[in-house]
Amino acid sequence: MSTTKDPGFGRGLFYGAGAYLIWGSFPLIIMMISFASPLEVVTWRIVFGFIVAALLTTFTKSWQAIGQVFSDKNQIKWMVIATGFIAINWIVYVVGVATHQTIEASLGYFINPLVTILLAVIFLGEKLSRAQWIATGFGTLAVLVLSFDYGRLPWIALTLAFSFAIYGLAKNKLGGRVTGINSFAIESGLLMPLAIVQAIVIQSTAAGLQFAQHGFWGSVGLVFFGIMTAIPLIMFGTAAKLLPLRFIGFIQYMTPIIQFCIAIFIFHEPMPAARWAGFALVWAGLSVLIVDGIRAGRRQKA
Repeated sequence: MSTTKDPGFGRGLFYGAGAYLIWGSFPLIIMMISFASPLEVVTWRIVFGFIVAALLTTFTKSWQAIGQVFSDKNQIKWMVIATGFIAINWIVYVVGVATHQTIEASLGYFINPLVTILLAVIFLGEKLSRAQWIATGFGTLAVLVLSFDYGRLPWIALTLAFSFAIYGLAKNKLGGRVTGINSFAIESGLLMPLAIVQAIVIQSTAAGLQFAQHGFWGSVGLVFFGIMTAIPLIMFGTAAKLLPLRFIGFIQYMTPIIQFCIAIFIFHEPMPAARWAGFALVWAGLSVLIVDGIRAGRRQKA
């Protein structure tokens, strides 16, 4: 297992933090291209992400390595699972931001570390400390409070949390045998049929596809979002290969903090008292995790 003295750990931390920093800025990009429907945004995200992945795969001469992944039933099984859940994550996230529910979307990524920890226990056999169980309890209570506030389960937040946690689990199950670039190339390639179907359906509607209908910079925005999809996913794939799953859960706090601040200070989304209470419970749980992680790190170093 990697430790802070392992050079691979440092590289994994760098790539992971970079990925979450980029993801945190996504609400700003999505609102800039909101002239297109959420499904169209996701469609071009897949298309241009695939183009970037194909170019990178060609540049790194790794098409043969991708072929080897398809020849391994276990690896392709986990790749298909990862692809399915990242598609769900993309669609729900873009819908959430485009419908002015960025605060709830950020909640999903605040809850995600707690879900990641639970999956590590269930599927990887990792043991939880008492502090981690307490943090999970705070998260559960927060969901109940926020359900009361919203008048429903925070389905956007829960879907984002579970879909990305399962995506991270699937990447971890690959055991570092697939590079970040190859992993993203396979995922985007598997999603291309979905993008084609979505494009056909959108074009058949009265509005039609909005790409190239809003000037040069409108098209650039959709292309840019596809490119920026590729970069953090490749970085995340590399980080998941180099870091234990619990560290992936730890550093991803960056993304929801950035998203939450954007929602509050730039988008001016409402934040009633009950919602603050729910988020406070989540933050309390995360604080417990942070303190526990720091103590565990000191014990390990000693």
